[in-house]
Amino acid sequence: MPICEADPWRLQYFERVPCPEDVLIPTEDGDAYLWFAKHKWVYNKLYIAETQNVPCGPHGIDPSAFPVFSKPIYNMRGMGAGSCIFHTLKEYKHGQQPGHMWMALLDGEHVSTDIAVVNGKPAWWRHATGVPLEGGMFDHWVVWAELRPELERYCGKWIESNLSDYTGMVNLETIGGRIIEVHLRFADQWPDLYGQGWVEALVELYTHGRWTYSDDDRQTGYSVVLFGAHKVKYQHPPKNLVDGLLQTPGVTSIQITFHEDRPASTHSMPPGGFRLGIVNGFDLEAQRRVREQLALSYWSTQQLLPTRNRRSDAKARQMVTPAS
Repeated sequence: MPICEADPWRLQYFERVPCPEDVLIPTEDGDAYLWFAKHKWVYNKLYIAETQNVPCGPHGIDPSAFPVFSKPIYNMRGMGAGSCIFHTLKEYKHGQQPGHMWMALLDGEHVSTDIAVVNGKPAWWRHATGVPLEGGMFDHWVVWAELRPELERYCGKWIESNLSDYTGMVNLETIGGRIIEVHLRFADQWPDLYGQGWVEALVELYTHGRWTYSDDDRQTGYSVVLFGAHKVKYQHPPKNLVDGLLQTPGVTSIQITFHEDRPASTHSMPPGGFRLGIVNGFDLEAQRRVREQLALSYWSTQQLLPTRNRRSDAKARQMVTPAS
C-alpha cells in the first residue's frame, strides 16, 4: 500500500500500486505533521499569512480594520471548523478564543492546488475549484485541465523561498491569489481524475525524489458530492447498486464517505450537512444522475434519530435529495 490512507473509501485509488515498505506517503495532515518534522511549521496559519505580509494577528491583538476572517491557528481536522467573519470590533471582542487568529478578509476565487515539488521546485500543478452551497458544503468540484500561470508564479516563488529543501506533494489553498493554507499532502478525493499513471509517479516521487509523470492525457474532471442532514443514521447503499452505477459512462469512481459502524458525531463534517458520497468522473450531467440514484437509495434506508421532530424529519428527507 503506497498511500497511508485513513479513509477506506479512498483505498480504491492506491491498493493496486506497488510501493516499497519503507516509503510513507501521507494523505492526512496529522501524518504529514509527524513525518515531516522540519516542515511542519506550514500548518501554522498565522505564520503562513505573515510570510505574505497579509494583515493578521492572534486573538488578543486588535485588528486595525474590519471585516476580518477568524480561524484556529492550527486545525488538523479540517472542514473549516471554528472559522467565522468578524465585521466589527465589538463582534471580535465578544468572539475571541484562545488559539485562534484573524487575518484580512481576502476576496477572489478560492482555489485548491496540488503541486509535486522536487527540492523546492514545483514540477507539476493541478488546480480545483468548488461550487459552494450553504453551510460550508460544496455541490461539486471542478478539477481543471488548464494551468493558471499567474497563480503558479506567485505560489512557485513562495515554495522556492519557504520550502527550498522539501520534496513531496504540497496542497495549497488560495483566495484571490494569496495562500491561506498549506498542507504537506495532496487532495486524495480525486487521484483518478489526474490521469493514468499518476499514482505510480507519486510513489516514484517519494521513493526516488524525482517526478516522471508525462501528464499527456489531462482533461477537466468533476467530483460531485452528496450531502444529507445531520443527526440521521444512514446505512451504506447496496454494493450491487454502487457497482452498477460505476458502469455509467463518464463515471470513474464512487466513494461512500462515512463509516457505517461509527456514530455520526465521530465524523468531521461541515455544519451544513453530512457527506454521504462522492461521484468522480468526466461527465458532469452523468455524475449528477448517479448522485440522484444514490440519494434515492439513502432516502429509502435512513433511520431518523429519536430526538428529531417532524419538521426536522422533513428537512432530512429534503437534504438527501441533491441540489441541481
